[in-house]
Amino acid sequence: MSVRDDAIAAHGGGELVDLKAPVSERAALAAHGAKLAAVALNARDLADLEMLASGAFSPLTGFMGEADYIRSRDEMRLASGVPWSIPITLGVDETMAKSLKAGQEIALAAEDGRRLAILKLAEIYKVDRKSEAQNVFGTAEDAHPGAKNVTSMPPYCLAGKLTLIEEIPGRTFLDYPREPRQTRAAFRERGWKKIVAFQTRNPTHRAHEYIQKTALEICDGLMIHPLMGETKGDDVPAAVRMETYKVLLDLYYPSNRAMIGVFPAHMRYGGPREAILHAIARRNYGCTHFIVGRDHAGVGNYYGSYDAQKIFERFEPSEMGITPLMFENTFYCKRCNSMASFKTCPHSDEDRLILSGTKVREMLRAGDAPPPEFTRPELAAILVRAMRAAK
Repeated sequence: MSVRDDAIAAHGGGELVDLKAPVSERAALAAHGAKLAAVALNARDLADLEMLASGAFSPLTGFMGEADYIRSRDEMRLASGVPWSIPITLGVDETMAKSLKAGQEIALAAEDGRRLAILKLAEIYKVDRKSEAQNVFGTAEDAHPGAKNVTSMPPYCLAGKLTLIEEIPGRTFLDYPREPRQTRAAFRERGWKKIVAFQTRNPTHRAHEYIQKTALEICDGLMIHPLMGETKGDDVPAAVRMETYKVLLDLYYPSNRAMIGVFPAHMRYGGPREAILHAIARRNYGCTHFIVGRDHAGVGNYYGSYDAQKIFERFEPSEMGITPLMFENTFYCKRCNSMASFKTCPHSDEDRLILSGTKVREMLRAGDAPPPEFTRPELAAILVRAMRAAK
């Protein structure tokens, strides 16, 4: 297969955004940043900063201004009309907001005070976080983790162009490509033209493997792209998840057709809207296709099983620039003697092995490995060992 030109435009049709200061300029910028007023960033802010700086959130060049915020919140578009389903904002309290003015530069800092970026402040505006949560998540209830995160954010927003002057702390799994330019380079090296991304925050079970390999039948390469930012406390730890992905690819996938990348975003549990954001980001990472399964990015019973697929109908394929691949719920059918879905299996639920995440966690806590029809034995062993160690 011939190596292709990197012909996949960034979201919005332009070049990938790059907000990183050249290494040669960083010392001077750090000295300058040390003299500026600083805003301390939490873990979610840091994740957004990394996504912005690397170009994963192209075409954004910083935290959103008010016009982009309002249209994203209400219409799932930027002020320019480009699709964008979830606002990306930097919140500060009233005291901080009133100490600043548009036009000045401020530093964005880690919790230890180290300056990471300089923001040329273009706007300061106030928002209604409950209204934002209701629009984006369909609820403002604290029981929804994404809504709770938003309603706990301060109401004033700082907007402006960013310049990253220091590496973001706490980054992990640096042996794997983490930024859009890295994944695009990896695809070029492999000669892949059609690349499908699989978003995950859980260990891969057989149903996931089935839809990944089905997608791989029509694509040149698969990127398993686990989200490694902040998730719910009961999600499987990142290190355990990454071990399962590596074992799975080593044993059950062709080495020249599949790879692992790292997606440093934090999880918003935004269901349909987050499915759009995930697709947008994967286009920036250089992917041409994106798997959207049942209850993508969902939590609890807030969204219908296939709402995250239906929402793509609200956008023209040309403006998304990435092709969603829709899959129904899949399972092992004892009578088919294979993996199947409701589209392909004519049998009853009695013949189908469908295990919920809750049921699997109960089995693991009891030291029992899920059946091989649900999870590869090598992965089950990793999960049982991790669950025992956590007790």
